Amino acid sequence: MTDATPRIEKAPVPQGRSVRLLGEWTAGQFARPGVFRELLRGLPRPTAQQGWDLREAALLDHVGAQMLWDHWGQRWPEQVELLPPQRAVLERVAQFTARPPPHPRPGLYALYLGFGGELLRALGHIRAFVRLIGQLTLDLRELLRAPHQAPWRDFSGNLYRIGATALPITALVGGLIGVVLAYLTAQQLKQFGADAYIVDILGIALVRELGPMLAAILIAGRSGSAITAQIGVMRVTDELDAMRVMGISHTYRLVMPRAMALAIAMPLISGWTTLAGLLGGMVAADLSLGISPLFFAKGLPAAVSLPNLILGTSKSVVFGILIALIGCHFGLRVRPNTQSLGEGTTASVVTAITVVILVDALFAVLFSSVGL
Repeated sequence: MTDATPRIEKAPVPQGRSVRLLGEWTAGQFARPGVFRELLRGLPRPTAQQGWDLREAALLDHVGAQMLWDHWGQRWPEQVELLPPQRAVLERVAQFTARPPPHPRPGLYALYLGFGGELLRALGHIRAFVRLIGQLTLDLRELLRAPHQAPWRDFSGNLYRIGATALPITALVGGLIGVVLAYLTAQQLKQFGADAYIVDILGIALVRELGPMLAAILIAGRSGSAITAQIGVMRVTDELDAMRVMGISHTYRLVMPRAMALAIAMPLISGWTTLAGLLGGMVAADLSLGISPLFFAKGLPAAVSLPNLILGTSKSVVFGILIALIGCHFGLRVRPNTQSLGEGTTASVVTAITVVILVDALFAVLFSSVGL
């Protein structure tokens, strides 16, 4: 029985070497496991001194001809021997094989248009975000008019999921940051004999800056993404469209409970994270500098004034509202497909963390003389 497996034989000729094709060069043979890969690995690169002999190939269909044509660089080799039917198939493949157009390098005008498109998209996000803030204000007014009709169950559920379930991870991160900060600070204070000032440094840094910002970044990655994913799934499953048909406001039932829950939970989580950081710093100060926890606890109220505590708490409220609104904004803009859901969730987390850092820097500049 004749072997139909496509294969090649290399034979020397007076002008160089000749590649002779044997077997059936058809789609059915290429579909066999490993045949196509082994054949590609064995085919030599086409050169000017190399000839090709297709006359002994039992069959050659358009799939085999396309493979050879692509291997030849989509041009005829200088030395090729083939039968008329084989030439007809190869000529047909050569006629209908189109080279991909070269990708033009972006010029100055294309870069200008790309920048304009990105700017318009950013302005669209800002306009929709401002509209969301305005609608939330109207919903809060409606809440004050009819508090008995408010979605309190959604509010309590979000408060538990966002606040209570985030306590372990925020305490762990806050404690570790306090330990790291205390050890790094202790190395510098030892050189100047100013060990007692570690209480002031840790108190101001954690209560005023690191505690609220760490808690906000963790909540933005943990709960901000969850908010976007929840609302995005509702878009994919057409629940948002069903709410609109029934006359239920998206912002009143979805945005407002989450914004209220984060506005209340963020100061509590921030205080919890700050407390964990202070405890970690207290332990590290005792181990590295020999400062007792009692001395640390007595010196902390004098080091951290009331304006610093109020500023840290106020920032946390702003962070919570912004994280909730950003998560809801990107969730409502998700299109009804899974790819858009993933992209919206990623954009929500990145935007929320960036906005938290920018707003924290703004607070630092505006209130640089408060409490210091």
